[in-house]
Amino acid sequence: MDAVSYPDEKVIDFLGEYVVACRVPSSSEPLSSEYGIKWTPTLVLLDGEGREHHRTIGFIPPEELVPTLFLGIAKAHFNRDEYDDALKALGRILEDYPRCDEAPEAIYMQGICLYKSTRNAGRLREAYDRLLSEFPSSAWFKRAYPYRLLEAAPPMKEEERKAA
Repeated sequence: MDAVSYPDEKVIDFLGEYVVACRVPSSSEPLSSEYGIKWTPTLVLLDGEGREHHRTIGFIPPEELVPTLFLGIAKAHFNRDEYDDALKALGRILEDYPRCDEAPEAIYMQGICLYKSTRNAGRLREAYDRLLSEFPSSAWFKRAYPYRLLEAAPPMKEEERKAA
């Protein structure tokens, strides 16, 4: 990743704006043991208290690295019940990188965040419908499969549409 992904302009800009990057050799103790680093490259997205929210193992090309990190940021917000902030990060993935590898998971997470913030189960059905339409062979479509049984949601209110 040193030769291909990290020198990319979009990656440099993203890292400078959104994360505090820290490189730790896999042989560095106690961190490598504490975070279970067994292979490089391994990216672990942590919050300010050192809690892990997202992990990737292996090379990530530059066009996938930014959406992968946005997904980690969304998960960190989700895990702290900050659904509006999670939706913003997920929205960036789906607007700027709509066909990236993380898009199906972002759609799935978006449905969950919208459900948890509105208690409208139809938002889960919307995620299922979108996954069926755009990513029917993804693992995230299979995970959303039970949502097909839910009633469709009424049209989104303006504030919900802005958040999504």
